[in-house]
Amino acid sequence: MSTPVAILQQYWGYSQFRALQEDIINSILAGQDTLALLPTGGGKSICFQVPAMMKPGLCLVITPLIALMKDQVANLKRKGISAYSIYSGMLYKDVERVLEAARRGGCKFLYVSPERLQSKLFQTYCDGLPVNLIAVDEAHCISQWGYDFRPAYLKIADIRSFFPDTPVLALTASATPRVQTDICDKLLMNEAKVFTKSFTRANLSYSVLEEATKIDKVKHILDRVPGCGIVYCRNRKRTKEIATLLQLQGIPASYYHAGLPQAERAARQEAWINNETRIMVCTNAFGMGIDKPDVRVVVHYDIPDGLEAYYQEAGRAGRDEQKAYAVLLYNEGELAEMQERIALQFPTQEQVREVYQCIVNYLQVPVGSAEGVYFDFDINEFARTFQLNLTMVYSAVKLLEQEEVLQLSESVFLPSRVEFVTNKESLYAFESAYPVLEEIIKVLLRTYEGIFDHSVPVYERQIGRIMYMEDDDIAAQLQQLHQYGIIHYQARRDEPQLCFLQERVSSSQLRINMARVEVRKKAYTDRLAAMFAYARHGEICRTQQLVAYFGEKEAKPCGVCDVCLKKKSVPMDAAMFKRISDDVITILKKQPLLFADLHQQLADVRRNDLMAVLQFMNEEGLLRRDEEGKLCI
Repeated sequence: MSTPVAILQQYWGYSQFRALQEDIINSILAGQDTLALLPTGGGKSICFQVPAMMKPGLCLVITPLIALMKDQVANLKRKGISAYSIYSGMLYKDVERVLEAARRGGCKFLYVSPERLQSKLFQTYCDGLPVNLIAVDEAHCISQWGYDFRPAYLKIADIRSFFPDTPVLALTASATPRVQTDICDKLLMNEAKVFTKSFTRANLSYSVLEEATKIDKVKHILDRVPGCGIVYCRNRKRTKEIATLLQLQGIPASYYHAGLPQAERAARQEAWINNETRIMVCTNAFGMGIDKPDVRVVVHYDIPDGLEAYYQEAGRAGRDEQKAYAVLLYNEGELAEMQERIALQFPTQEQVREVYQCIVNYLQVPVGSAEGVYFDFDINEFARTFQLNLTMVYSAVKLLEQEEVLQLSESVFLPSRVEFVTNKESLYAFESAYPVLEEIIKVLLRTYEGIFDHSVPVYERQIGRIMYMEDDDIAAQLQQLHQYGIIHYQARRDEPQLCFLQERVSSSQLRINMARVEVRKKAYTDRLAAMFAYARHGEICRTQQLVAYFGEKEAKPCGVCDVCLKKKSVPMDAAMFKRISDDVITILKKQPLLFADLHQQLADVRRNDLMAVLQFMNEEGLLRRDEEGKLCI
């Protein structure tokens, strides 16, 4: 049997594991339920992929992140490892085909969204699935005390009854001790082994700055820190505004949020990864699953609503272990506004019912229908149409998701689908009558298996490459075939999708568990208070504050955050002032110098101290600047 290191070398090309990875893998190989806390960029996927490759059967990976799911499946396939995914938006037949392949042993990794675990189809196949490991990614989502609670996660434990001897690995980048305990309880873990990598990042310098005019400070930071970076904002509109202002200042910047078309998001992300764009200004929709090691600075233009999110986002800087900076900007007005917004983020039952009624009116959904149906849904346009507060609408929709009434997927890409709806004889006659469309028909038949029997996903770009045509021209030809009744063509959709998880009821019958909402409201209020305390407390090392929140109480001061650097900065006394001024006079008597050259000769003197001495000497007439701008006596 191969060793973990041999598998790592064979498939991933690494000769050794990072800290804790091998311990976690050995725990799984011993059949032990395991909880792993590995900070962002800590190599979580290796922890389940390596042991799964060492055992017969397949690894069931549960994750809510569709983009990450697709990326990992594509990466595994590139290594020659069979992997499939099942997620929102897939047709019944496509799900069935994947599950059949998994049951027959043609799948090593099966990625599934937590919602899919509860479907009758999935559970029908469970008895025949050779599952050797259940990996639960983003495991903090199972806890109501966590920052991203998802009710579908609460039902993951139900799946264990189908695989009673299969170990569970729960993975998360950040969880407080309370959330860690909750994860183990909710997943029915049996004496779980818990592995926690230290949350300290020695190469990452944290700073918090109270700023009234933030854009000037962002420009100042980006001028001083070379290399690529991320600027996080709370809302979509601000991402574009800040990116535009940075561009006007000569800084190559782009912006990213979930409201952009999927192709545009992918192109902007790619440009940033390839260093064609230096700075990405974005909402928190950006960054999940992106492993770019050379990010030098992460600036939070707006304060996040919890230390978990802040730690993960700031942690995208300096994954190459080189010096990097995480800067949080805030002001007291912003904190007061966030405190006031709590009421909008946890709406009353009456407000939720009002939003639900407006949604069904907007989409024209009759009572008793729409279960499992997807609708294009622009939440901003919806709020404008009904003159509703956007924050309240978004919160009501989130609450309806948590109550499993509906689900809003802001970045679902549903590919185009095609099915031939004519027989082969009629198709042959059509090709003779319309030779201009003959080639695309042949490409469809050659490229997409089963297209005569059922609707299959097709990709205009793929067809365009084969036919040397643009995507839009391919779409036009498919539309023509649809109009002639040769195919049924559903054009691709990458708008936000709203799906009803249960049939529509009248708003008066809509039941919301308000006691559960109050629990989440209390947890959110506590998280916000911890975030505010981090911003305001400038006496304790930033790293110590952060890691203490996650239960790490013994960390030493980092020495590189704004608090530590401030403590190192000893005020200049009279003796030091005299020594510096005497040295300045001695040096400048020999020759006039520019400030930079003078500072170079006085390398042991802090820049600010030297500037203070020079300013005093200038005011006292002890030195001046010559025509070349050089300092002279």
